[in-house]
Amino acid sequence: MNIAVFASGKGTNLSAIIRQVKKGSLKVNIALMVTDNPKAPAISRARRAGVKVVIITPKDFPDKKSFEAEVIDQLKQNNVDLVVLAGFMLILGPNLISAYKDKIINIHPALLPSFKGASAIKDALDYGVKLTGVTVHFVDEKIDNGPIIMQEPVKIEEKDSLEILEKKIHRLEHKIYPKAIGLLAENRFKIENRKVVIL
Repeated sequence: MNIAVFASGKGTNLSAIIRQVKKGSLKVNIALMVTDNPKAPAISRARRAGVKVVIITPKDFPDKKSFEAEVIDQLKQNNVDLVVLAGFMLILGPNLISAYKDKIINIHPALLPSFKGASAIKDALDYGVKLTGVTVHFVDEKIDNGPIIMQEPVKIEEKDSLEILEKKIHRLEHKIYPKAIGLLAENRFKIENRKVVIL
């Protein structure tokens, strides 16, 4: 299976995926790393691992539709089967989502449907929940809404600062994201209504 990893920032989830591919425990080919940010540290992580990098910045296009047309073109040129969002900070539009229906996944640092949005770790801590966690889900037209593939909890201790909780969440992300990608690569799932059944 050919995957494309989309990243806008540090690329730590990208590195976790690369590590598992190199170890042979994740049997996919990272065909492409796509970024909207020419300064993303993820670029050098990808290049060090020999992954092809494509930088596509929205400001170079007249509108979102033409930007996404270029993204789709790059995915098709590289025979991408699965799009893996790993800290990609742009909201995907309907054209890209429908072109890759049930073939785009995201990792979210909370137990969805709780704490949607970009500040999920801080929101969970501020709210005072005792458990938060990580969700891997398919992407649909709504934000942090698609069918859930995998979830794992993280316990919030009384002494946890935002920094400590972020580290706990990221450690778990790096463990479960490659695992979820592996399930999809082996086609060990089906979607019934909005439930993802693992086979």
